[in-house]
Order: sequence, then structure tokens, then C-alpha cells
Amino acid sequence: MDAAEWDIPPADEVIVRCRRLFEPALREAVSALHPWSARMASFTLGWADAHGRPYEGNVGKSVRPAIALLCAEAAGADAASAVPAAVAVELVHAFSLVHDDIIDLDERRRHRPALWKAYGTGPALLAGDALLALAVAQLAGSAEAMPYLSSALMELVQGQTADMAFEDRPWRGPGAVTVDEYTEMTLGKTGGLLGAAAATGVVLGGGAELAPRMWRMGRELGVAFQLADDILGIWGDPTVTGKPADSDLRRGKKTYPVLAALATDGAAARDLAALLAAGAADDEAVRHAARLVEEAGGRAEAEALADHYLSSALDTMDACLPDAADLRALCGSLIDRIH
Repeated sequence: MDAAEWDIPPADEVIVRCRRLFEPALREAVSALHPWSARMASFTLGWADAHGRPYEGNVGKSVRPAIALLCAEAAGADAASAVPAAVAVELVHAFSLVHDDIIDLDERRRHRPALWKAYGTGPALLAGDALLALAVAQLAGSAEAMPYLSSALMELVQGQTADMAFEDRPWRGPGAVTVDEYTEMTLGKTGGLLGAAAATGVVLGGGAELAPRMWRMGRELGVAFQLADDILGIWGDPTVTGKPADSDLRRGKKTYPVLAALATDGAAARDLAALLAAGAADDEAVRHAARLVEEAGGRAEAEALADHYLSSALDTMDACLPDAADLRALCGSLIDRIH
């Protein structure tokens, strides 16, 4: 069943409710860091400006911690039982963004300078490491939950490595990145942490027997989420995404819509390959590349695959957690933003 057919509360209200529950614990965890690391963590989490002054702005989607809390709740427990899992996955996510921005040389994050631009590369690396160490500490005492966080960390690193390796491969022909390879990379890089959120949430909510299937659900949801981000990375509104329009194409990033377009045989795909090989740097070339991706069917295929993975994730969720209206609302909202 399509998520739009369910009588469910707005996803924004769900996120606000979950943030109120886990954010005090997140702030308490960050306060245990070295003051310099805590200041940088507060900046990257959206609580302070670069000078440490209180800041009210975009604190991110909070999708992963919300999934952990809602999974515990749908398993029949108080959502508060999964606060350590929520804090852990949010800290890992923050760590990954800090390092990703350094790797990709992205200078903006959530409408502000990236952490490395605000504080320098070395300090940002240290802050990212501190966030990771703090995340592990949240679940170190849970023998049933910790393996899922550990698996997510391994998959995150493996996925990021594969993503970087893709950069050196050709756009088309022998050695080109296939859509299947890209999907497998996404299962790890994006799906692993969503899988950990779902699995650790049900573990701490007393439903450990559901964790393997919820791990799979989260990974599939992660693919849908990443495909939506890939679409927004080319056609998204900068006032919403916080990054320039066509940012992925401008960087020459191999994302699913581009790879799907290049896998076709038409003139648009051939023109796109030539344009990308030459380096689509100026604004007109980037806009032309976006048109060619859409003309070759890359956008439509990405949207269809995102819907497929969301549907599969929801089917697994229904089998495990039949009373999960808020969780459904949240998951559906991740894909609704591209339609």
C-alpha cells in the first residue's frame, strides 16, 4: 500500500516530538567532550555559531534518531527506552557529514559554512573523531544493540570508500560504474546507519527478535533516501537543500540519475557522456547536463527505484511492526519530497 493511503500524522510533527525526547540527552553527551570539541560539535549540530554563541537555525532532519525512537515505540515500549540508540546514530551521522564535507571539499552545510571551513581541516577531523567515539560509548553496554552499530560503521566506511573509488572510473564503456554497483554502495553508505537506527531501536524497545528484519528494512529505506537525495542534488531547490543547484553535476559526482541515463543508448546519453568527459564546469554546461540526464530517463528511473525500495521497506515494517503509523509517516516523507 502506498504511504499516502494511510491516515497518519504529518511527518514534521513526528520529528519535533522525537527531537524533544532525544535532544537533551544529545546535549548532555556532547557536554562531556573537550571544550573545543564540544564547541565544534555544537556548531555542526546546529546549536551554536562559529563563535560558540547560541544559534537557532537548521539542525538537520533528525531522521535516524527519530527512526530509533519510533521503532522502540512501535515495538510496544516507551520511546524513551531507545534514547541511547537515537543519540548514537545522530552522533555517527554528524561524524560522517563532517568527514564527507572534507573529502568532497563541500564548503556549505545546512546554509552555513561546513565545519572544516569554519574551524580548519585538522580541528574538524578531530571533532568528527570525537563524535564517533562518543557515539560508540552510548551503546557500549548493550550486547544486543552494539553489533548493529558496529556493522553500520563498517558499511559506512566501505560505502564511502567505494564512492570515492567510483570517481576514478570512466563515465561510460569498459570500467564504468554500473547502477547495480552504485545501489550496493548505497546500501552501505546510507542504508547501514538507517538499518542500525531501526535495529537498535527495536532492541532497546524489547523486540530484539525483530532486529535482523528491521536492519534490512532500514538498509532498503536508506537506498530510497539516497536516491531522493541524488535527485535533489541535481534538481533540488537550493533554499531547501542548502547547497547550490546542480551541485552534484558541477562536481562531476557519479549519482544514480546520471549513471542510469548513461546506461541508455540514445543520443541524449551519448551527448551527456561527451559533456561529462569534457568537464561540465560553467553554469550553462551544467544546466545542459541536467536536461540530458532527464531526457535520457535518468530522473524517472531514479524516482521509480526510490519508490520500489520504499515499498519494500514498508512491507518489511508492516510485517514486523503493524502499529507504526508515525514511523510510516516519517519514512514516506523521505521520498515524498521528490514528487
